[in-house]
Amino acid sequence: MKTKIILLILGVAILTSCQQTTSTDTSKSKKGMIKVTILYPNDEGKTFDMDYYSNKHMPMVASLLGDSLRLLEIDNGIAGRTPDEPIPYLAIGYLYFDKLSAYQNSFGPHAEKIINDIPNYTNIQPVLQISEVLY
Repeated sequence: MKTKIILLILGVAILTSCQQTTSTDTSKSKKGMIKVTILYPNDEGKTFDMDYYSNKHMPMVASLLGDSLRLLEIDNGIAGRTPDEPIPYLAIGYLYFDKLSAYQNSFGPHAEKIINDIPNYTNIQPVLQISEVLY
């Protein structure tokens, strides 16, 4: 009985090891990826519902973009450069793709739905920048 338990534990350890080495790590950005940065500038009278953004909007975006989206990150602005300065951005969203065409092909068909959801969480016109990750 002890031999069977040891073999079972050994088999599980080997299986787990194989699964870890063959899986694709999509939990961080890599050189050459395309990063879409969505900035929400702070200004007087601007509002932002982080709960809606993080729990409804961005999960919807991720679902619509599908497998082409490799990584999604959200920053919640908490402070400016000095204690006296307001935060420059209320929030920043990041979407990562393997190549520019992956972003364009996945976003394009859903652009209207994504853009039409913006008033549900903010009155800010977002600023978008597309970049290549260098490291």
